[in-house]
Amino acid sequence: MQILPSAVLAPYVKNYTVVTIGKDITDAVFYPSGYIDLIINISGGSAATIINGKRKDTPSVELLGHITLPTRLTVLKNTTVLIVRIYPHASTLFFDDPVSEFTNYATDMYDVTAESTTLYDRIMMAGDLSGQVKIVEDFLLQQMRKNENRLKKVSMVLALSKQISFDHQPLNLNRLSEDSGLSERYIQKLYMNNIGISPAAFTSVIRFNRSLHLVLNTRSSLTSIAYDCGYYDQAHFIREFKRFTGIVPSESRSFLIENGKDFQEAVNVGF
Repeated sequence: MQILPSAVLAPYVKNYTVVTIGKDITDAVFYPSGYIDLIINISGGSAATIINGKRKDTPSVELLGHITLPTRLTVLKNTTVLIVRIYPHASTLFFDDPVSEFTNYATDMYDVTAESTTLYDRIMMAGDLSGQVKIVEDFLLQQMRKNENRLKKVSMVLALSKQISFDHQPLNLNRLSEDSGLSERYIQKLYMNNIGISPAAFTSVIRFNRSLHLVLNTRSSLTSIAYDCGYYDQAHFIREFKRFTGIVPSESRSFLIENGKDFQEAVNVGF
């Protein structure tokens, strides 16, 4: 189930998604999404992520930063989570710490702000899902007001990211600099400070997600997908796919067939 954010938050939050896992999932592949996710466990179930070989049991409220490494997911049946999917350009509005500190980490929100304990208690005391979402929105709006001085740079990053997304080609930082009137060094700094990964890494994740959609939802050949998504060739596509996931594209299709809809929702929420 997906719920759209309020009009004020819509430019910064993609959606709120509730996922209930219908069966135990063990050691499934978790795909880099290009977003930062706030994950709230609203059930008695449990989950864990393994990033770069390090296992992290999912706390009550977890901040999942940008993922660029092979990642695995384990979830017990009947676990239900509320996921707040934050647009990459907007992450800095909601968290005081540099967002680069969260890249390739699943972080307990208590380590980010002590307010998370109170936030979680209020969410769990809410009478229904709409009440839970409202509490989350109130928290996000409070954070936005505190960080409103960052809005100008957020808008700059959004404009740059739109250009990168529309190009469907490997990043040309020199051309991006010329088109935007910003120096290459400043663009690099904007991305590290506001998104948490470099422009090149961001471009790779966007391209990967475009290819992932075709892998999971079409029977197109890997060669066709590679060229459609701007990879140099099929070998380049397979190599980069495996760099993000630890598996090759054909294995990804097999995982989907084996695990079905629960798996797709668990690893690819909001895609």
